[in-house]
Amino acid sequence: MTTVVDGGDDDEEINPVTMLLLGDDDDALHKSEAVPTSVQHQSYHLTSVDSTIVIRQLPSQGLSFQLWPAATTFVNLLDCYKASNTDPLSTVITNVKSRSRLRILELGSGTGVVGIAASAVLGADVTVTDLPHVLPNLKFNVDANSVVLAPRGGQVRVGALSWGNKEEMEAIGREYDLIIGSDVVYHDNLYDPLLETLRYLFLDGEKVFLMAHLRRWKKESGFFKKAKKYFQVELIHEDGPSTASRTGVVVYRFARKDAVFR
Repeated sequence: MTTVVDGGDDDEEINPVTMLLLGDDDDALHKSEAVPTSVQHQSYHLTSVDSTIVIRQLPSQGLSFQLWPAATTFVNLLDCYKASNTDPLSTVITNVKSRSRLRILELGSGTGVVGIAASAVLGADVTVTDLPHVLPNLKFNVDANSVVLAPRGGQVRVGALSWGNKEEMEAIGREYDLIIGSDVVYHDNLYDPLLETLRYLFLDGEKVFLMAHLRRWKKESGFFKKAKKYFQVELIHEDGPSTASRTGVVVYRFARKDAVFR
């Protein structure tokens, strides 16, 4: 069952540094924060395809070069996907899939782990996107994990997409079945450009945007209030708090106002 969501209104602010996913061991996490290294790697074993994705992080380069908890939740959901299931993710994919190979666009891909996992598990044709300066590391991770994509015929392409940039939006196009993102509601100055980009992508076809999100600040409620002017916004999955944060990750489904789900 899905639940209409308001984005939360907790006044508490949570230090985002404490939520950075650098490993499963809490002690190792704090050591990594205290003495950062130039290159770090995180592996994700995908049981469903018996393969392991290895992601390169460059923490000193900024937020887009690091892994965050919402990405892990999304990867876990993908790994549990089965076409015959009635779980929220399977239901979404059943509704949007228009041909044999699913077409997916990821916004704010960062290190690319979610898009790579989606391609590996679903055999999907995925386009991962981010700001131009993020693309070299994103492409590195895509190329490094190409062997994981081969068994199901998945493909991952890399493209520049600055939200709200008309030229880049037109270059990326709208020919996608599913749009995904994790931890994209972060900087409040990007709320409007993100919504503008989503509105462009939703201009044609029955599409869905799946967004994994770790709530941090009260101000985020402003994004959801604006989003609900244009989209159906529903909570479809929730993870409880982890050792790295005081709040859990939630996954939302954005759809057209007139969308009807089977």
